[in-house]
Amino acid sequence: MSLFAEHTIESAPPQSRRFLAAAQKQLGYLPAALARWAASPDLLEGFGRMTALFDNCTLDPLAREVVIMTVATRNGCAVCVAMHTARLAALDAPPEVIAALRNAAPLPDPRLEEARVFTRQLAGTAGAVGDDALRAFLASGYTAQNALEVVLGIGAYTMSTLANRLTGAPLDDQLRAYL
Repeated sequence: MSLFAEHTIESAPPQSRRFLAAAQKQLGYLPAALARWAASPDLLEGFGRMTALFDNCTLDPLAREVVIMTVATRNGCAVCVAMHTARLAALDAPPEVIAALRNAAPLPDPRLEEARVFTRQLAGTAGAVGDDALRAFLASGYTAQNALEVVLGIGAYTMSTLANRLTGAPLDDQLRAYL
């Protein structure tokens, strides 16, 4: 049993309701994780802003999902893994890429693999990856801007994985097929 209430739009703090209503409209259901996060309108707002920025950065959608799934598997967030497996499927990602990301294994695509490795290095060293790691990332066709966007993605999705684990967010029925 969680110590965090699973709010409805009506029971949530007033400042959380707008975000919950938008999520429900976009997804067709209110994710249990967000219903639990509603106890903190600031968390909802911060996550919403950060993910909007990350979604609009110059990294391509598949590379963004590599960053997200790398953080999700590193932090052991089953809800995030399932949700972003669904997102990868919607992006028509190759099944072998999805499987490798879910298993924190090397990716068959060298450029995406470099994004995965760089994300792990950044997270594992608190940003102190060194020049060789940055050069390898840049040599794969990424830019200095992309390197900083990976930092943004790590920040946004570390926030969500920690919040999901802290609140004991359960997996929504809509995501069970992606577990």
